[in-house]
Amino acid sequence: MMNSRALCRLFFTLIVIVVSGVRAWAQRGDVALLPVGQSPAPISTSHFPDRLHALVFRNWNVVEVDRIATTVGATKQEIEAIAASMGLPSAQPIPAEYRQRMYITVIRRNWHLLPYEQLVELLDMTVDELIFVLREDDFLFVKLGLAKPKCDPIRYAEPPTVSKVRASQIKSIVDESYSAVRDHPAEPRFQFIRDMTILPVSSKGNSSESDTVRTGAAPQFETRFIYSYFALYGDQLLNDQLDPLPDGLLQRLSSVGVDGVWIHTVLRDLAPGSETFPEFGRNHEKRLATLRALAHRASKYGIGIYLYINEPRAMPTAFFDSRPEIAGVSEGDFTAMCTSDPSVRRWVSESLAHVFKAVPELAGVFTITASENLTNCASHGHQNDCAHCKDRKPAEIIAEVNQAICDGVHRSKPSAKVIAWDWGWNFHNDATDHIALMPNNTWLLSVSEWGLPIDRGGIKSEVGEYSMSAVGPGPRATRHWKLAKERGLKTIAKVQLNNSWELAAVPYIPVLDLVAEHCKNLAGANVDGIMLSWTLGGYPSMNLEVAQQFSKTPTATVDEVLTKIATKHFGEKGGPHARAAWSAFSAAFREYPYDGAVVYMGPQLAGPSNHLFLEPTKYSATMVGFPYDDLDRWRGPYPSEVFTAQFEKVATGWKRGLDELHKAVDSAPADRRSEAVADERIAEAALLHFESVVNQAKFVMLRDRVQDSASTAGQKETATAQMIILAEDEIRIARRMLTLTSLDSRIGYEASNHYLYLPQDFVEKAIQCLYVIQQLKQ
Repeated sequence: MMNSRALCRLFFTLIVIVVSGVRAWAQRGDVALLPVGQSPAPISTSHFPDRLHALVFRNWNVVEVDRIATTVGATKQEIEAIAASMGLPSAQPIPAEYRQRMYITVIRRNWHLLPYEQLVELLDMTVDELIFVLREDDFLFVKLGLAKPKCDPIRYAEPPTVSKVRASQIKSIVDESYSAVRDHPAEPRFQFIRDMTILPVSSKGNSSESDTVRTGAAPQFETRFIYSYFALYGDQLLNDQLDPLPDGLLQRLSSVGVDGVWIHTVLRDLAPGSETFPEFGRNHEKRLATLRALAHRASKYGIGIYLYINEPRAMPTAFFDSRPEIAGVSEGDFTAMCTSDPSVRRWVSESLAHVFKAVPELAGVFTITASENLTNCASHGHQNDCAHCKDRKPAEIIAEVNQAICDGVHRSKPSAKVIAWDWGWNFHNDATDHIALMPNNTWLLSVSEWGLPIDRGGIKSEVGEYSMSAVGPGPRATRHWKLAKERGLKTIAKVQLNNSWELAAVPYIPVLDLVAEHCKNLAGANVDGIMLSWTLGGYPSMNLEVAQQFSKTPTATVDEVLTKIATKHFGEKGGPHARAAWSAFSAAFREYPYDGAVVYMGPQLAGPSNHLFLEPTKYSATMVGFPYDDLDRWRGPYPSEVFTAQFEKVATGWKRGLDELHKAVDSAPADRRSEAVADERIAEAALLHFESVVNQAKFVMLRDRVQDSASTAGQKETATAQMIILAEDEIRIARRMLTLTSLDSRIGYEASNHYLYLPQDFVEKAIQCLYVIQQLKQ
């Protein structure tokens, strides 16, 4: 099996291919040329009477009834009748924010149901808008598997008797499933945004509270920046209706020690066009006005705005017809603006100088110069294909880009931080040659845990990134930071303190012992700052308080810090139980079968919402998208039995921690009880995800045994009985998840994927599992 580094290279190659291809499709704007890939047959929905019923069920109270009806050529009353036949609750008005903040959720739940023509109708999008989303929303088409299932159109017809009978059976299941939550009003989706828009009562009229927190000795970590928990990843500065940083969130982030927030930008959209590139800068004034307002508001809470600079972005090949002298390497229909040409570097510098002059309250930038996006000619290692760069070393080219960025930023604001991330340098291998050429007034950012050796279940490997179960720093970051320090540069550790792709369906993973150990190590490593998250992990949680405490008091012990936080949140009586719970969670999480393939391909993200499949789907698991039944990709280098056993260890240890956390909640003071109950919900949801991974992996292994011609009749009978038990347990898990997600709108949400699942998906899971059981008993 591939190790983490090889897997990263594979993803890197796939993303380069798909970005080039989707960009080409986007130019044409023809629905027939939307990305399709191999166009396999869709996943069956045989647990429903037909595909029409599946469509209504999955989109009920997610998309307007009128739009569902228009999509399939029905009347509103006909769609409502189908919903009623399955026992679905009455139709509710659909908030406008659903279309703005949940379109990826709608795409994913209809990917195997609708052809593109109907999908754009259901989404109320133009073809060009859908093309843009598939390309720009964090490589969504990659997450969807690089293949659009070949779905026949769904057209309304009066359901036949057999469908009505099955719908009646489903109604009974729906009624039973919802019975557990009918006495508890469901929390609306995105309620957490509304909650974090409002300032906490204790801070109203006191926006300078964060200043008093930070008085006294200089903090160990000079900067601690993060991504907004719910900011959209696209062109958020142009859409000023969706505030990524309301006052309530800023105050909460400040209160847990955050002093910076980063946002994604594209430089040609943020600065005015120049004489050399007059086509750049459309609507830049509006974006700068939005950015100026955000930076000013954030500064009131002691928080600075950092821009993610991944420049200069490649342009369509036609862009170079009138300027062939700056054309660099090409990928698909796009070509790099060659930074060996002084005019390109000058544009980068002048544009950033303009931005920082227009928005002087900006805190700085961080750069990625070898990302998935094609930028400079060395960004993907193909500089030899450029006539201007072929005799130059990659480190020299990349250092020159960082120097251009640094010159522009510091021309307008000398005190701004320019942070260069070593991500992708020398394809994640040793990059000492790059560090030697870094500009003198930059900071070096490195993923803390990269290269850390681990042994899980007897399988030895090493960590890539996105790991909380393995405590850094690892050898790559340690080596790079040392070289940077020797050059007199400051250093930053990139970590994931709230969650990671190990489990991103909850806002924070309560493994505070691991978080504290990592922060203690970083304080000892003398790093100057922390990047607290990528797009996932921006919630203002207790986990972030750990970093805050070690920044204030680097010599504190892990126990001192965690005892202080536990007492603050659970009181004197509940605190010791909370500490015991966190220790149990952390010990369990150390058993997580980490690997790049596991965290990207495994079913832990979809968790209990992923279905059980009686027949192999023949679909490959996708990167943080659809896990399907692809155990071979889920498990990475781990044998199936080891993979399953490790997740069982995680679940077993987690249960012990949950018992302690329940005691902490019962012992918490009355004024902290509500928060404590919410923490318990998050921890329980995590457990249910781990338990479901175990069930799903075992189910696939048993199914394969039943279908193995070498298995005896007795072995098949035993395996079938065990599959039924697993399906019954998945029903238990699904119904509990229905309760948890109904009560807490945070569960299942992640910024770059929107809602990974909705409460009604667990009702469908119960329907699907009961159908599986029925088939197994025949």
